[in-house]
Amino acid sequence: MERQTFKKMELRDTGAYSDRYIAVFSFVCFSNYRTSLPAPMFSRSDFSVWSILKKCIGLTFMSTLDLPAQCLVNATDESELSKITMPIVFNEPLSFLQRITEYMEHIYLINKACSHADPLERMQASPSYQLLCVLTSLQAVAAFAVSAVASQWERTGKPFNPLLGETYELTREDLGFRFISEQVSHHPPISAFYSEGLNKDFIFHGSIYPKLKFWGKSIEAEPRGTITLELLKHNEAYTWTNPTCCVHNVIIGKLWLEQYGTVEIVNHSTGDKCVLNFKPCGLFGKELHRVEGYIQDKNRKKLCVIYGKWTECLWCTDPTTYETYKKNEKRGGEQKKLKPSEDVIKSENDEADDMPEVQDTVQFIPGSKLLWRINCRPPNSSQMYNFTSFAVSLNELEKGMEAILAPTDCRLRPDIRNMENGNMDVASKEKERLEEKQRAARKERAKDEVEWQTR
Repeated sequence: MERQTFKKMELRDTGAYSDRYIAVFSFVCFSNYRTSLPAPMFSRSDFSVWSILKKCIGLTFMSTLDLPAQCLVNATDESELSKITMPIVFNEPLSFLQRITEYMEHIYLINKACSHADPLERMQASPSYQLLCVLTSLQAVAAFAVSAVASQWERTGKPFNPLLGETYELTREDLGFRFISEQVSHHPPISAFYSEGLNKDFIFHGSIYPKLKFWGKSIEAEPRGTITLELLKHNEAYTWTNPTCCVHNVIIGKLWLEQYGTVEIVNHSTGDKCVLNFKPCGLFGKELHRVEGYIQDKNRKKLCVIYGKWTECLWCTDPTTYETYKKNEKRGGEQKKLKPSEDVIKSENDEADDMPEVQDTVQFIPGSKLLWRINCRPPNSSQMYNFTSFAVSLNELEKGMEAILAPTDCRLRPDIRNMENGNMDVASKEKERLEEKQRAARKERAKDEVEWQTR
């Protein structure tokens, strides 16, 4: 193992970790990463999210005690589901800070954006080549933004809520980045992160405040907070927010999720913008997982069309080719509008929202350029919470790492570690213990009128 000093700072009392100490953030690098978890996933078939929500709602109305949270009983109520203590069986053995780190799985797209020539040199290219070159950086950043949510595909387990002051740090020399994150607020829950290229070619940072809403049969997570990518070589800064994630059938039926909403990626240096529309599945599921959008310059001229699926791949082509293809497709394959059948009408009233069947793969438009394709998952991914190979490695604790990592690191949480090892009863008790300790620490600070200060 190789130890690399990144930054020295004071880590204050988090309530979950009781000692004050000075620590050196050191990044552990090793070449061989594990390919599976120590124990298979625990079955959730005997548990119901709705039974927990009903109990919470009942307690909210029947008790005046200081509960962990108030339940959201309808879409207009602004209480947060993120404060409800859920059984550990609905979790996955990762902290939300580690889930954020999964943004870096497709870091090669950032490297691609950094590697392109200076904009002035690109503008000197011939007109036929200019479109491919001038847009490449923004195309790569757009593909990176889409790839960041791809790891959530079929991931219906909830990551552990980070404890206040909890941290996560990672260096991947093979991928060329270092990453650090911290839970800077508990109410509301805010996670901040910072990453940089080992070659000092980019900085990636932001904060995320997931706002949860209960809509009866589904839970919607709106990831508030701005994400920023700085390409230092080009002196360019890009910002965006992630799409909304919705988990269906929290009451009854098989859990499934979709992403929807508009994502705007802005190049603040040039005024160029990429607008991506993550489409909701719709009644017949035709638009499930689909992403469509375009890149425009500062004068709002469309320069490029982007299409694909966030679960599969992303392509780009010029607007004229795209519009021509769509018109021909409509002429040649237009179908009569179907009236909703009895089965469809019946499904609207069913208790479960069945996941639409996945449609055919993305239809390739001749002349398109591939921007990104999702990585294959491990063969046993379904037994590992549908983790990607990158996610499997995030909680790995190599021998000797305990002496190097900060005591607030996610890898050292006993509840997550025991869940990963299949010790569900111990993990549940540890989770409850840490959460209770955190609540006690918050009450103590309130009593002493002391505000939490981030590092």
